[in-house]
Amino acid sequence: MCNSLRSVAMVLLLASGISKAVAGYSVSVSPPPAPQTKGYRMGSATSPDGSILTFDSRSFLLNGDRWTPVMAEFHYSRLPDTEWREELLKIKAGGIDVVATYVFWIHHEEIEGQWDWSGCRDLRKFIQLCQEVGVKVIVRCGPWCHGEVRNGGHPDWLLKKGWKLRSDDPPYIEKTKILYGQIAKQISGLLWKDGGPVVGIQFENEYTGPGSHLLNLKKLGYEAGLDVPLYTRTGWNTPNPPTPFGELIPLYGVYAEGFWDRSIQPMPSGYWKAFAFSTNRVDDAELVGAPGLGGKMDPPDAALYPYLTCEIGGGMMSAYHRRILNFPADSEAITLIRIGDGSVMPGYYMYHGGENPDGKVTTLQESQATGMWNDMPVKNYDFEAPLGQYNQIRPHYHLLRRLHLFLHDWGGSLANMGVTLPDERPFTKGETNLLRWCVRSDAQSGFVFVNNYERLRLMPAKPDVQFTFRLPSGAVTFPEKPVTVPGDVCFFWPFNFDLGHGVTLRSATAQPVCAVDDGGTRTVFFAETRGVPAEFVFDKSVPVQVASGKASEAGGKLIASGVKSAKSAALRIKTKEGSLQIVLLNEADSLALWKGKWQGSDRAFLSRAGLVIDGEDIRLTATDRDDLSVGVCPAPMTVANGKSLRRTSDGVFQRFTPAKPKAVSFKPTFEKIQAAGPARDIPLAKTDTPVVAAPEDADFAKAAVWKIKLPENVEVGSDPLLRLTYVGDVARVSLNGKLLTDDFYNGNKLDVGLRRYAPDILTGDLRVSILPLRKDAPIYLADEARPRYDQNGEALMLKSVEIVPSYQVQIRAGIEVGSSGGRNEGASIIR
Repeated sequence: MCNSLRSVAMVLLLASGISKAVAGYSVSVSPPPAPQTKGYRMGSATSPDGSILTFDSRSFLLNGDRWTPVMAEFHYSRLPDTEWREELLKIKAGGIDVVATYVFWIHHEEIEGQWDWSGCRDLRKFIQLCQEVGVKVIVRCGPWCHGEVRNGGHPDWLLKKGWKLRSDDPPYIEKTKILYGQIAKQISGLLWKDGGPVVGIQFENEYTGPGSHLLNLKKLGYEAGLDVPLYTRTGWNTPNPPTPFGELIPLYGVYAEGFWDRSIQPMPSGYWKAFAFSTNRVDDAELVGAPGLGGKMDPPDAALYPYLTCEIGGGMMSAYHRRILNFPADSEAITLIRIGDGSVMPGYYMYHGGENPDGKVTTLQESQATGMWNDMPVKNYDFEAPLGQYNQIRPHYHLLRRLHLFLHDWGGSLANMGVTLPDERPFTKGETNLLRWCVRSDAQSGFVFVNNYERLRLMPAKPDVQFTFRLPSGAVTFPEKPVTVPGDVCFFWPFNFDLGHGVTLRSATAQPVCAVDDGGTRTVFFAETRGVPAEFVFDKSVPVQVASGKASEAGGKLIASGVKSAKSAALRIKTKEGSLQIVLLNEADSLALWKGKWQGSDRAFLSRAGLVIDGEDIRLTATDRDDLSVGVCPAPMTVANGKSLRRTSDGVFQRFTPAKPKAVSFKPTFEKIQAAGPARDIPLAKTDTPVVAAPEDADFAKAAVWKIKLPENVEVGSDPLLRLTYVGDVARVSLNGKLLTDDFYNGNKLDVGLRRYAPDILTGDLRVSILPLRKDAPIYLADEARPRYDQNGEALMLKSVEIVPSYQVQIRAGIEVGSSGGRNEGASIIR
């Protein structure tokens, strides 16, 4: 969430009509321009059931209604197919509507003419599961993809042909035609027009050559049968000459910091710009200039397309030369900023981590040895994503879900809102005393977006923050009194906000999350803003009952101030439809809030456990047994499995707490069986723009090696993690001589999922090999990750090996026969 510091000296009206008055910050808000609706040349938009998916320059239109979906990148070929379904359910529970996935050519035709669509490479099965769990799909079908894959996805045999790749060279086009035919065969019958989930196709990736090549790829795809409502390209690289308007929709991206930068300094170049509001869609983080000024510019027709993203950094990988340590707040802040900037589809890269599959001929990671830019881990593609390589749920999964719930309920209204920026905003690195904010509004209602967070920079608190928005109908000023916005927070606040039931909220200093309806009662959930007193303002005529805080009247307004967070209703309003209640949740509870359809109704859930809805079942998963509890609003009539499960009132929720699974404790042992040799000399790679090269297999002959023994009683069905705390340069975990995963040390612990490798991992030869980290290694390493070095200037230690258990319970919807013979909806508990 963003904020700004008011300069006392600035009291004059700025040229743009944006001023700093004594009361705070003000902008004049005008209605957004009419949307562009014509000129888009896409495929079939109508599904067999009559549903229509189109778009204009503002947003997607689903059956004529504005739709603001959320998209998540999840690479099917980087996760075992046996794990896909549960992870897709997690993705959906995280508030994701669309899954994007690359089809890496080298994963499917590593040997020329030998196609492999089996196991983790089974694209058809993956898309069928997407449809089963209820998410749509965009297929990024290359032929060149990047994705930190060997040769960007081009098979080695293709490079040896001597053809001009990524061009209209006829033999390359013929091979691409075969690739597209293979993909079309895999997804035949699964396109939107067939009633399937595939709504989009991306051609190529990060392409800067002639736009005519992209048009040729589009033609090849359509002729192969890839007929979809949306054809896309990545928008941060503009083809030269460009493609004609309306042929391919550009999708954009932004990252908090990148592993690919050649610098070994923190936050080099213009990465700070990811944390400042701008209407410039192209991310020019590698350039020092102000956003959109002296850096990359948007193409002239950018505003004629909806602002869609496909690569907001859900995390970040570590390359050998740049070890990025991602913070959960990074992903939240840059996502909130993109929404404030006008995006109508947040899309993450990556949302779910994974691992490179085993190659038939070579390993499949990007490396400088094959002419690519970076040395990446051989197996590990965790990406510090919201969902990890071994399906771990991370803190930013919850931070992002809170944003997604809002978009699901009010994204349609947001899509009709334009963007207004203040003139006074940061244009150079290090400007921390300016308020970072913007307004999205249709000139009647809207939201102010505020960000007072920047990666690796301490942001000062901003005092005396108060906004005035001059609308055609009159000015809106809030909060009633200026407030101080703390450092390192980001948020958005509503004004003239339609709560439903005919009730308008004039303003609030709390962030709306979601709403649920139960008959005539509507419950609207808000999240408190850390360090800012919560205030809700209505017209005086609204019959508000204030259960928390102080009620006062002034200037025709009813003001509820000092509202305290709780799980019960803070405010209640009687309406013609029934009643409306507002629940203000604290930070922890707002991050434990979920929403989904269960037993035929939309319900809110409150649980610190991981939660998935699987038809009539709800599964809760946690590493702490005390978290295996869920509050439901509105709750089902009964919860039973032969006998009723006890419920307790928890504010507006009814809480169900099944019996806890038996506590388990597993203690692995580890023994050092080889001491490390001297730290290796670190060479530069032999490329045009080299950085230091990662160690090769032979270098691990001088690694320190520990043998790990797991206890005999480990139960892997609940998916426990083996967690290694270590310091070193590179770690490799192997089982019976085969590499399982590897890691470039960046300060994080190294996890290994035990269930994935069972039963062999329980009794096999499990080892970790670690190379020493040199103090003078020419790499970027975060300050938080820097270890203590010995007298030789080296660091190497395996500090601990532990097993992190995982517990799970399942609540199953059921039917209980009441004493009167009537039937009530219910649920049962499966242990």
